Amino acid sequence: MTAPSLTRRVGMPRTARHPGPAATNRPRGAWARRAPLLPALIFMIVVTQLPFVGTVVISFMRWNALDPANRGFGGLSNYTTALTDPALRSAIVTTVVLTASVVLVSLLLGLGLALLLDRKFLGRGIVRTLLITPFLVVPVASALLWKHAIYNATYGLLNGTLTWVWSLFGSSHAPQPDWLSSIPLISVEASLVWQWTPFMMLILLAGLQSRPMDVVEAARVDGASTWQVFRYLTFPHLRRYLELAALLGSIYVVQNFDAVFTITSGGLGTANLPYAVYQTFYEGHDYGQASAEGVIVVICSIAIATVALRTVSSLFREESL
Repeated sequence: MTAPSLTRRVGMPRTARHPGPAATNRPRGAWARRAPLLPALIFMIVVTQLPFVGTVVISFMRWNALDPANRGFGGLSNYTTALTDPALRSAIVTTVVLTASVVLVSLLLGLGLALLLDRKFLGRGIVRTLLITPFLVVPVASALLWKHAIYNATYGLLNGTLTWVWSLFGSSHAPQPDWLSSIPLISVEASLVWQWTPFMMLILLAGLQSRPMDVVEAARVDGASTWQVFRYLTFPHLRRYLELAALLGSIYVVQNFDAVFTITSGGLGTANLPYAVYQTFYEGHDYGQASAEGVIVVICSIAIATVALRTVSSLFREESL
């Protein structure tokens, strides 16, 4: 029996029994497409993953530069010390308070600014650029600006404004409070709110501009007020964008070090988790303990990032429907 008749009797096409050149070259073509990405993948692993693996390894060791003879495997002792240390627990509380307050206030201000910029008015492009500028400033420069140009008790903007207001009423004895000593945590929070409000504004403005305007116009034709349109149409549409902005902001603010280090140097109850790791590593020279604290910070950041990625994926699914 010939090969064609056997193929027809079995019911199997010849291409399935004898794959052609295109089928045999398909894996090779896929590998050729992925091969150029290997250098970038290797570079990313070397730069990001290997240092983290080294940090995890060191976190299980007794390694203090001030006691070089006492070096070796310590097990979970560094993690136990980190979780039972009162200073670290205080830093965790400060981190939670700092992150929650900055993200919440930035969200509210960003929402208000996004609602204003969603309207058409003369010079809207210039105003939008000016409002985005704080987010583009280098974090250390932003912290230095707030510390010296705004909070300084001698020549700062706040005390200068108080002096000017008091002079309007004929008084030369205006109060000159030391803001960094009286309200240290609020001072750090204010500088971070100024820096992160434009970030929230951009995300929420993108959400506002993706609204179905035909539904909004229909609601207005039916007699809905501005508050009703915002409550029943705009705010539900912005829910995912609010969650996304809050989660992304939390990921970055929880790791903030520049503002705490520059404005207060971690004093007066403003030391957060990143600054606590800095103190343990550079001031205490306890590399194992600092590595354990750093791993704890990374785990908390990964937990927040996981929720953020799920929110982003659900947002993309909703947009594609």
